[in-house]
Amino acid sequence: MKKIAVLGFGTVGSGVVEIISGNSFKDKAGEGLCVKAILDIRDFSQSPFSNLIVSDFDKILTDNEIDIVVETIGGINPALEFTEKAFKAKKNVVTSNKELVATKGAQLIRTARENAVAYLFEASVGG
Repeated sequence: MKKIAVLGFGTVGSGVVEIISGNSFKDKAGEGLCVKAILDIRDFSQSPFSNLIVSDFDKILTDNEIDIVVETIGGINPALEFTEKAFKAKKNVVTSNKELVATKGAQLIRTARENAVAYLFEASVGG
C-alpha cells in the first residue's frame, strides 16, 4: 500500500483526502493508497481527519513511509519549495497547481528526473 501526504486541506486537498479514504476509490485503484499525513497550518480539530494534520513539512520529508506527496496549496510559494524538497527526499509529487506548472514546470521536471522520481500534473493542464 502506497502512503501519501496531502499538502493543503482546502477545497481541493480535502476532496483528495475524502476520495482516497472512500471505499469506492479503494475498489477502483489497482494498488491501495492511504493518507498518512495532511499538511496545513489551520485548526481542523473537528475534522474526522484531524489525527493526520501536521504543521511541519519536515515531518513529511523525513517519514520514510510516505511515497507520494500531493500538492494542493496553489500559487508559487511555498509550493515550489515544498515540491523541490520532496523530490530531493525521493518522494513522487502529484500537483493540481496550474500556476506552479506554468511558471516552473520545466525546472521541476528536471529536478524530478535528477532525483529519479515522478512529477505528475495532468489535472493542472488537462482540465
